[in-house]
Amino acid sequence: MAKSGFDNNEYLRLQSDNIRKRIAMFGGKLYLEFGGKLFDDYHASRVLPGFEPDAKIKLLMQLKDDAEIVIAINADAIEKNKRRGDLGITYDLDTLRLIDAFRGIGLYVGSVVITMYNGQSLAEAFEKRLLNLGIKVYRHYAIKDYPSNLPYIVSDEGFGKNDYIETERKLVVVTAPGPGSGKMATCLSQLYHEHKRGVKAGYAKFETFPIWNLPLKHPVNVAYEAATADLNDVNMIDPFHLEAYGVPTVNYNRDIEIFPVLSAMLERIMGESPYKSPTDMGVNMAGFGICDDEVCCAAAKQEILRRYYAALCNVRQGMGEKSEVSKIELLMNQVSITTADRPVAAAAIKKAEETGAPAVAIELDDGRIITGKTSSLLGSASSMLLNVLKVLGNIPDDINLISPTIIEPIQRMKTGFLGNHNPRLHTDEVLIALSICAATNDVAKKALDQVPKLKGLEAHSSVILSSVDVNTFKKLGINITFEPQYQTKKLFHG
Repeated sequence: MAKSGFDNNEYLRLQSDNIRKRIAMFGGKLYLEFGGKLFDDYHASRVLPGFEPDAKIKLLMQLKDDAEIVIAINADAIEKNKRRGDLGITYDLDTLRLIDAFRGIGLYVGSVVITMYNGQSLAEAFEKRLLNLGIKVYRHYAIKDYPSNLPYIVSDEGFGKNDYIETERKLVVVTAPGPGSGKMATCLSQLYHEHKRGVKAGYAKFETFPIWNLPLKHPVNVAYEAATADLNDVNMIDPFHLEAYGVPTVNYNRDIEIFPVLSAMLERIMGESPYKSPTDMGVNMAGFGICDDEVCCAAAKQEILRRYYAALCNVRQGMGEKSEVSKIELLMNQVSITTADRPVAAAAIKKAEETGAPAVAIELDDGRIITGKTSSLLGSASSMLLNVLKVLGNIPDDINLISPTIIEPIQRMKTGFLGNHNPRLHTDEVLIALSICAATNDVAKKALDQVPKLKGLEAHSSVILSSVDVNTFKKLGINITFEPQYQTKKLFHG
């Protein structure tokens, strides 16, 4: 079992208390801009071992009697069929997915707001679809000269032109399927309408990273920069907080750059700005949940290396820029790490050189490294998977977990009937075959019982694996990286 560096229960206690205090600060109504992923926050769980991927959802569940959710989606994103990079689905479909997910755990979704609306046909079609599903929909419009022309923005022609979103509860969580959806503008527009109606309400922001009360160059904060290398986000000391309180805190460039404008907007809406700095706006308590800084530092450094290999592979696949690689290399220098600090990478490369074929390595919690090589029956990833299950189950290496008499018919099916050129079994096929064997073979069952122990382990491949194997590793919770090269020199890689 890997060491934990983060106390999730203490974090949830502190976080929920802090949000309740912020609600009270504004007289009982708070619009909370929720940044990052609400579901499956695996970046946070990787850099803060012990942080549960669904921690934010558990937090909202503690506040669910007071909370409702508003989902913001940009009309231009709908029109351009913008997709989430991790799920591969369009923002409009992800909005439906989010509504189902929230409702499925008992959270109240009040409405959807379509931002930057300007008569886009696909946005109108999506609005009609939502209305037919019984979901309340509101329109917010593009405001000329936003965010510079403050008198116009904070007027009946600016925010005042937007639909007023009718809300029922103390805490209104404004979230979105992705960045650039207009969450902040939605919150500010609502504040304008609430104050016009004589309703006391406030605004706050919930972003897990960067962690404001960790040092600027702390590996956990540097890992956030690596994760957002494609967005050109830069962690900075918050100059407004330093000037106001004499205390250095960390924020990121976009929030710092927009703060003077945001503060001026709040002043126009509320009479005075309740915040002296962008750090003041935040409610994040993640820094207080760290219980073992050394463990979190080590985990964050591995995350930076994972992001580095991912950037290299993105460039190789024509989906990334070399500038992202260069930026992460600078971040690696800041925390004094190189690829040599990822032992599984060296082990996979060494095994590939010895065998003359692709290889995969995986590192156990105790530091042992298990490898897998390419054979006529199995790909290197599948071979490694069976080898590590043997080690975890104390099963002798010379025992076949899956009989060749089972593997060979699967290969014939793949090449003879399903049109595959590669007869070797992928990782998902190996796990299915192992499950079949486990029904009648106690040794295979023992190996299958070890699968949950793979979660959180580090792995590396000497080549870019197929999407099938990549998805299997994701589902198993294995953190795998790849050398930026393919097994063949073909132009198309399925």
